[in-house]
Amino acid sequence: MSNIGVVYTGPGKVEVQEIDDPKLHGPDGRKLEHAVILKVISTNICGSDQHMVRGRTTAQPGLVLGHEITGEIVEVGSDVEMLSVGDVVSVPFNVACGRCRCCREGDTGVCLTVNPERAGGAYGYVDMGGWIGGQARYVMVPYADFNLLKFPDRDRAMEKIRDLTMLSDILPTGFHGALQAGVGVGSIVYVAGAGPVGLAAAASARILGAAVVMVGDFNKERLAHAEKVGFTPVDLSKSDNLPEMIAEITGAPEVEAAIDAVGFEARGHSGGEQPAIVLNQMMEITRVAGGIGIPGLYVTEDPGAEDKAAQTGNLSMRFGLGWAKAQTFHTGQTPVLRYNRQLMQAILHDRLPIADIVNATIIPLDEAPQGYASFDSGVAKKFVLDPHGLLAS
Repeated sequence: MSNIGVVYTGPGKVEVQEIDDPKLHGPDGRKLEHAVILKVISTNICGSDQHMVRGRTTAQPGLVLGHEITGEIVEVGSDVEMLSVGDVVSVPFNVACGRCRCCREGDTGVCLTVNPERAGGAYGYVDMGGWIGGQARYVMVPYADFNLLKFPDRDRAMEKIRDLTMLSDILPTGFHGALQAGVGVGSIVYVAGAGPVGLAAAASARILGAAVVMVGDFNKERLAHAEKVGFTPVDLSKSDNLPEMIAEITGAPEVEAAIDAVGFEARGHSGGEQPAIVLNQMMEITRVAGGIGIPGLYVTEDPGAEDKAAQTGNLSMRFGLGWAKAQTFHTGQTPVLRYNRQLMQAILHDRLPIADIVNATIIPLDEAPQGYASFDSGVAKKFVLDPHGLLAS
């Protein structure tokens, strides 16, 4: 096999380069007979990748990017029992062993085994265990029997591949944010951020039965797309009084559930970075005893932060307000395995057209640098990379 991948080469730069062919070995060189090698069918550009590319993490040049992976198995280790060559599978972005306490309790986002530095592992991501990313032609996946979700019918999967490729991260992440915020039948919901994860959270709120789903952003193109696919846009450029804007829509200045799909690179109404602004707004607008889901990324180290405290993940949160209102906060990486099978069924049975909702746009792997640049400029698209030309039709 001849492998190429998308490589972070320094702040603001990615290149498509030749990379090593994957082998059934871990980052420490040990042989992994529980692993498989995939021919990558689709792999997506994620907003989390952009944080690294912008130089807002401690990622070092040379990192092969990509944690949203769908592929076909082309090689299996001798300990793989439930999967076979030719199976088409979705890869959760979490690397998880399936054996530690956290995995056994369903908290696969904080596996205790796969990263010697901290809890939790992921493909192609800084400080997440050194697992090679999947924005490539081929990639290795460990603990395959536990991690991989096999699609029941290859032909049907390929028909729905634009939707199914979202199962690796953004759809379960959006769903997790909505579910943990307590969204249910009749809920009034506010989603901060009209990017792909925000739209996935909004779509999840809708399938969970929300009565009103508002999506707030400064980006007019993204807001227009959010309205086109059925959500109520909130143009944050028009006012710095979010409760008042919500009241104009619903009649009351609060919501029952709020979802932060922005994360640590948040900006305030003045245009400057305010990394805690969304979290503080969520506490302000969420009702007493309401829920706040936080799928947006927050980091322990942000060397590019304008605020010195934020460089080490210390944010100026008005936490006393949330405490006084008895609100529930839920943070952390999404345990994708908790949700991906149910969401797969919703896609296969035409209940969740997530590709259209996030405006999935397919481009060749060698156009990844242009995709990164376009995504960073704020276009209302979710870029799906096509390493082998299997999606072009």
